[in-house]
Amino acid sequence: MARKSAIPPSYYGEPHKFDPTFRGPVHKRGCTDVLCCVIFVIVILGYIVLGTVAWMHGDPRKVVYPTDSYGQFCGQQETPNANKAILFYFNILQCANPSVLINLQCPTTQLCVSKCPDRFATYIDMQYSYRRNKGSWEYYKQFCKPGFNNPDKPISQVLRDEDCPSMIVPSRPFLQRCFPDFITRNGTLTVANQTSFKDGHGKIRSVVDLRDAAKQERTVLSGKVTAMQQGTESGITSLLDAKEVGTKIFEDYASSWFWILIGLVISMLVSLVFILLLRFTAGVLFWLVIFGVIAAVGYGIWHCYWEYSSLKGKPDSDVTISDIGFQTDFRVYLQLSQTWLIFMTSLAVIEAIIILVLIFLRNRVRIAIALLKEGSKAIGCIMSTLFYPIITFLLLALCIAYWAVTAVFLASSGEAVYKVMSTLPDCKYTNLTCDPETFSQSNVTKLCPGSQCTFAFYGGESLYHRYIFVLQLCNLLVFLWLVNFTIALGQCTLAGAFAAYYWALRKPADIPPCPLASSFGRALRYHTGSLAFGALILSIVQFIRIILEYLDHKLKGAHNAFTRFLLCCLKCCFWCLEHFIKFMNRNAYIMISIYGKNFCTSARDAFFLLMRNVMRVAVLDKVTDFLLFLGKLLISGSVGVLAFFFFTRQIPVIQEEVPSLNYYWVPLLTVIFGSYMIAHGFFNVYAMCVDTLFLCFLLDLEKNDGSATRPYYMCSSLRAILNKKNQKRPKETKRGRKQKKEQPKSRH
Repeated sequence: MARKSAIPPSYYGEPHKFDPTFRGPVHKRGCTDVLCCVIFVIVILGYIVLGTVAWMHGDPRKVVYPTDSYGQFCGQQETPNANKAILFYFNILQCANPSVLINLQCPTTQLCVSKCPDRFATYIDMQYSYRRNKGSWEYYKQFCKPGFNNPDKPISQVLRDEDCPSMIVPSRPFLQRCFPDFITRNGTLTVANQTSFKDGHGKIRSVVDLRDAAKQERTVLSGKVTAMQQGTESGITSLLDAKEVGTKIFEDYASSWFWILIGLVISMLVSLVFILLLRFTAGVLFWLVIFGVIAAVGYGIWHCYWEYSSLKGKPDSDVTISDIGFQTDFRVYLQLSQTWLIFMTSLAVIEAIIILVLIFLRNRVRIAIALLKEGSKAIGCIMSTLFYPIITFLLLALCIAYWAVTAVFLASSGEAVYKVMSTLPDCKYTNLTCDPETFSQSNVTKLCPGSQCTFAFYGGESLYHRYIFVLQLCNLLVFLWLVNFTIALGQCTLAGAFAAYYWALRKPADIPPCPLASSFGRALRYHTGSLAFGALILSIVQFIRIILEYLDHKLKGAHNAFTRFLLCCLKCCFWCLEHFIKFMNRNAYIMISIYGKNFCTSARDAFFLLMRNVMRVAVLDKVTDFLLFLGKLLISGSVGVLAFFFFTRQIPVIQEEVPSLNYYWVPLLTVIFGSYMIAHGFFNVYAMCVDTLFLCFLLDLEKNDGSATRPYYMCSSLRAILNKKNQKRPKETKRGRKQKKEQPKSRH
């Protein structure tokens, strides 16, 4: 017997049954997902404890200031190094040693100085010139150990005791560290117009050796301090140029902040007006753009046909694309008739798809537009919802600040750890811990000549210090959980307010008072556990994605094709999973705000409800995204054009009010970006409104039939599109009203 191919009605769940007591968001509800709520509260308390412990052990100065070989901070106030904010390497050539990338430490003495050297010099040359000019020692000794004042000391003893560097090279500060001042002239690498220099040991070295050492140490800094560019010699010069540009940008902000603020206020008002006017313009905007696209594609078809016809009879135009192969000059392809035939066919297929979609889905498009208009009316009735994102922003700012401070204090926890650094490859003491105060009396200096006991990093041997990396991961996971919970709380609050609007039979008379505040109270009092549950699922997926991105960054240089392919597939899968969970969570929160059920039940009901109306979901989602994106572009573009004319002094009326600027694009880009973000914040509320009204609309269709006892709550325009009507209650006659009055009152 043949198997039935039809999907059973219960495949996507049973439609919602009629509940005569349902009048919108349920007010009598109980707490949901209590266990998750308890776990969430415990995690928050643990997070506070983690921040407290990190604050007790951490010291942000270890991140802010460079540390010399003696464990002292460079540039810290009220210390001997207060005026010495830059770290200087005695012999930066040692940084080219392969052990640097293993031990994350350059095996040379590092000293705090007030400025970087600006000339080539060696200790031996200084001793020769000291006999004639005492000033040469005065300049050189600022790069020696504090207190050392014996320029006649032999070079061998100076290097043994690490009193002074054997050489200095012209340098510039880069991340508060002295690096050679590289300049490329006519393709040749130079330092102070020289391509070679003396290394202080009687050898002539190339500046390429300096570049290799500097690049190696910058790689170390990227692992210990911050993610830096794997720069070449031009990176330092570019940074210094960027510092000058940054100063000018700061001046522009200082002189134009008032006008930037005015531009952002204008964008806020325009966004508000745009949302309120969508009830009148949503359909016009959508159909104008759609018919514009149809007309543009139609013109493209005609133009391709015209080009194809004009090339048809010309010689060499009948050559196929496969015959000429790949060409870097794409204009060659435009001389072939086959190219224009392909263009014409492709555009014709696109045109046919657009027209067929509009023909067969026209009613669903009309429903989507009607819901967009109804969303504008809902926001007009509950204006306070437009300002709720301010609360979300403040909570997110608090989460980000706490996470960042905790991360810095965790990263700066621990005591200074000193390790033996040696340039000898066979030194068995290399990378072992040492005590700088007793190192000179130990046997290490005899067995490994030239070895040093230098500062390596901040750490410790306690249980806390061994698990700092794990604590950083916990800090990140809890941060993601709190951020997603904050967003979930906002979505559930807005959904409850807009659901109260939809399920009011007479709008706005039947809308309950303070719907936003009531919804916020219900979400926080009854559904903290459900919101935390959904946020935790999303946070775990995001946490895995971050780990995959970290692994991808670390394995970029790997040559294992299978590993890179597997990592790419995992990243793609988890990206899709994250977006699916976001979509499901959003609709689950809407169902929670309406019915007050737990997260899993709400997510299941929302999923089956959407799957029973999958075509309506797809059309509404795309139409909403399209109109909101168009609105963001219109708002940011119009405000940006106005700002351009203002800051370029092209508005005659207020030319004298325009401040003097170094770069007019600084306030202009700030206004455009700020306008887009403001519009994005307003339209997020609007999108949540439309999604809530859509789910309520689907529930309305399944629960009600338009009878006097089960009327539709949807607006009249939606009922007209669907050919639905609400039956009017029969009017009572005078005799009926009289009999009703004469009936005895119930004692109940």
